[in-house]
Amino acid sequence: MLDGTAVIRSLSPLPLLLALAACAQPDRPHWPVVGDAASGRVWTERMGCGSCHIIPGMENATGLVGPPLIHFSRRTMVAGYLPNTPPNLVRWIKEPQAVAPGNAMPNAGLSEGQARDIAAYLYTLD
Repeated sequence: MLDGTAVIRSLSPLPLLLALAACAQPDRPHWPVVGDAASGRVWTERMGCGSCHIIPGMENATGLVGPPLIHFSRRTMVAGYLPNTPPNLVRWIKEPQAVAPGNAMPNAGLSEGQARDIAAYLYTLD
């Protein structure tokens, strides 16, 4: 009769290692520079994005209307509709109502450059 310790020692570690490998996070994507991240942070604050989103490292960015933006650079989707790519993110920031009419994010009247800068900033949020 085997005791519990012998049973545990007799189990192969391979299934455990395979399970752990399947849970590993993929490498963080290396996003091309789409704009100026420092300017994007300024625009994010100026536009009041923190009134709807939690934004790490930004004072008073504690909104609960939209999703928290922590680890944005690791996200696979933008707003649950678009693959997280720079062109899609810029499109979403610039015209969220064109992407998903009736969603809670307003069209803020941003220029293409402002949207690109905000996208660049969001990709720094790891």
